[in-house]
Amino acid sequence: MNASSPLISLDHVGKTYASGTTALDGVSADIAQGAFVSLVGPSGCGKSTLLRILAGLISADRGSVAWPATETRPKKLGFVFQEATLMPWASVFDNVRLPLKLKGQSSEQARERVISTLSRVGLADFADAYPRELSGGMRMRVSIARALVTQPPVLLMDEPFAALDEFTRETLDDDLLALWRAQAWTVLFVTHSIYEAVYLSERVLVMGARPGRIVADVAIEAPAERGRTFRESHLYIDQCAAISAKLREAS
Repeated sequence: MNASSPLISLDHVGKTYASGTTALDGVSADIAQGAFVSLVGPSGCGKSTLLRILAGLISADRGSVAWPATETRPKKLGFVFQEATLMPWASVFDNVRLPLKLKGQSSEQARERVISTLSRVGLADFADAYPRELSGGMRMRVSIARALVTQPPVLLMDEPFAALDEFTRETLDDDLLALWRAQAWTVLFVTHSIYEAVYLSERVLVMGARPGRIVADVAIEAPAERGRTFRESHLYIDQCAAISAKLREAS
């Protein structure tokens, strides 16, 4: 791995669907290894499309997506969707084990990895519970654990906390930051919330309305350890206001 190279390099990436809708046009950005980068923008600006291209779920039809630091897309990428999408008939353990099961690992072979991953998201005591027995925030933790169980170097998150109440959302934001610092992942995080983006990120990429394009790349100034003090600071409020202004300019 070349530490001086970006992990991800987007060069004039574009995507037009069969319906004729152009979701992305001319998206260019470099993402450093270990960065936490958020994408914000209006609905329909291509944020989710861009994540799916990075994950290899769909292909760009213009431009290029390169992985200079690793030469090719890592085989293990974690993807967390807006909905927890858990199997209701399966226990928490079996929901988290699913990626390992698909790789041929038995329950016993996967047990140590699954329990360790559940511990990281604070759910080790709920391995035998079922999704219906969990709160919305706990179900999202299970979804995150399932994305992490393969130990991916890159975590792609598509509005994972959007449906949660503000208290639960803030708690999971703090938990995610703690995990990111501990595990040194590269995180790309899609959100409609400017406040969440500024709180979590080192950089915020502001996207304009369809066709989706990056209209601003904003470095976030914040202490390494964030919390209530940062949320209530003038520094935080001013940066939220600056990104809000960028979004208004692009609309």
